[in-house]
Amino acid sequence: MSQNKSSANDHLLPDSIRDIAYAFQRSRVLLTAYELGLFNALGDEKKPSAEVAAILKTDRRATDRLMNALCAIGLLEKNDGKFSNTVETARFLVQGKPEYMAGLMHTVHLWDTWSTLTPAVRQGQSVGRPPVNERGDKWLTAFIAAMHDRARKQAPAVAARLDLSGVARVLDVGGGSGAFAMAFVRATAEITATVFDLPNVVSLTQNYIVQEGLADKVKTVAGDYLIDDLGSGFDLVFLSAIIHSNSVEENRQLIRQCAEAVNPNGQIVVQDFIMNADRTSPAHGALFALNMLVGTEAGDTYTEAEVRSWMEEAGLSNLISKDTHFGTTLIVGRKSGT
Repeated sequence: MSQNKSSANDHLLPDSIRDIAYAFQRSRVLLTAYELGLFNALGDEKKPSAEVAAILKTDRRATDRLMNALCAIGLLEKNDGKFSNTVETARFLVQGKPEYMAGLMHTVHLWDTWSTLTPAVRQGQSVGRPPVNERGDKWLTAFIAAMHDRARKQAPAVAARLDLSGVARVLDVGGGSGAFAMAFVRATAEITATVFDLPNVVSLTQNYIVQEGLADKVKTVAGDYLIDDLGSGFDLVFLSAIIHSNSVEENRQLIRQCAEAVNPNGQIVVQDFIMNADRTSPAHGALFALNMLVGTEAGDTYTEAEVRSWMEEAGLSNLISKDTHFGTTLIVGRKSGT
């Protein structure tokens, strides 16, 4: 019996490896359909592939084969030669629907950077990837939309996990769409917030803030947090998904700047994918470290010990960590009172 069990496992292993190796095919089918706007073209109707190809201005045969593949992986349905969205794709992948996954366009762009993983591992750095501020408006708009889609779902829960007693002014460093800043001002009536981000980002931030009707509570400041002064007089400085874009030394300096910006007894909160000591888990953090390798100059995922050391070097104490329900960890430090 033990020999048969071993033999069965031997057969399973190659199949599992092949599943991993070929997983890119399903991903690319979805991303191409999303990039082309195929789900939008179908909307709530049933259409032959030729009609969809005419709408998308794509090749008829190739569009038909793509749509057949989408049926095969469960993202479209086909009856009597006509295609339609499934209940799920109509809900999540058709632009204009309340739960539309706008962030997937950023995933389309990640395809290009992840394709450079092999030379990036050989060289130890991103290969020919321009800085974030030089990737163009199309890339930036998709990136901020992706971050907003994720952050707006997480931000209320994060605000609820923090001690906001005595907090009146919040600084959201690299705050992107302002989703977390908006969650803070909604948490208590006393809080106002400032989003600090790059000049071409804050123009997008302001649009999100106006859409939410919070222009009187959330302001923006344009600057580069690695170079420019962050201001002062804040009760809480928040850095969500920021440290993974930077090198160790950049993070050390950034935490020092945040400590200068916060009031005595104020808090600095880091939210990110925090790794265990040997960096093998959580799995999404280990994979995200490679995302930073291919997409940034010196980014990485970091351990709790590393983040704590930066905070302690900046004079913060009473350090605590809190895990969230969506795979990130909050590390909180307080500046001593005077």
